[in-house]
Parts: sequence; structure tokens; C-alpha cells
Amino acid sequence: MQVWVDADACPRVIRDILLRAAERTGTPLILVANHVLPVPASKLVRQLQVAKGFDVADNEIVQRIESGDLLITADIPLAAEALEQGADVLSPRGERFDKGTIRAKLTMRDFMDTMRASGVQTGGPPTLSQADRQAFANQLDRLLSSRP
Repeated sequence: MQVWVDADACPRVIRDILLRAAERTGTPLILVANHVLPVPASKLVRQLQVAKGFDVADNEIVQRIESGDLLITADIPLAAEALEQGADVLSPRGERFDKGTIRAKLTMRDFMDTMRASGVQTGGPPTLSQADRQAFANQLDRLLSSRP
């Protein structure tokens, strides 16, 4: 099992939790981004830098992720593709995506895109709270400890 991170939009505090968890559990961690990220010297952690462009990092993750891997992303279409490949998916807020709920999330995302395209100001997600960070860390620990 490897942990893949859609790192372009992943909050720094979540990356820090992931880095500590990788070292603690011995789980390989791959941060995929279109820019250089500071990554500590570790045999378990690496950064995969991709070209800039729309969905380039997402496409790279989809090509490489395997069944049994874990993906960290807030990107709903990317989460859906990873789930189809048999990966587990966790948002930076600690929400675990699954095949039973992803279709509704895709529908809501598409609806909100349509609203924004028509000029409606929908606002963005709320700031990542301490409760969100704790929820993420707890869910990550559950997922990593359930692996052989």
C-alpha cells in the first residue's frame, strides 16, 4: 500500500500529518504536484513533480494508483476515478469517500459548477478547522492501522 497525495491543493498542516504518519507506520508516501514541495529526506517519502496544466497531477495519480492504495484529495472527480480502481480515498477534512456516496458528491459538484458559471457567488469551503485536522488524523490512523 502507498499513500498518494494530490498535493497541489493539500493544506500544509495535512501534509505534515501525512509525513509523520508515513514515518511512524513505514508507509510509502508520494506527493504529486506541479511545483516543488519541501520534502524531508526519507526513504518513505518522495515528491513526484508533474508539468503545469489542467488535471496533469490528477491524470498522473490515476495512471499510477493501484487497488489497495490510499489517495488524499478534495477533488471529487479524481476521488471517483481512484475509487473505481479500488483505492481508498480520504479528503483533507477527514471525510472518507466511498462508491456509495461519490455519485451524489459528483452531482452536487456539477450543480455548483453550473451555478458559478451562471454568475451565482457560491463561496468556497470553510477554513480548515482544528476539528477537521483531528478528523483527518483519526481517519488516517484508522485506515493505516487496518492495513496488513
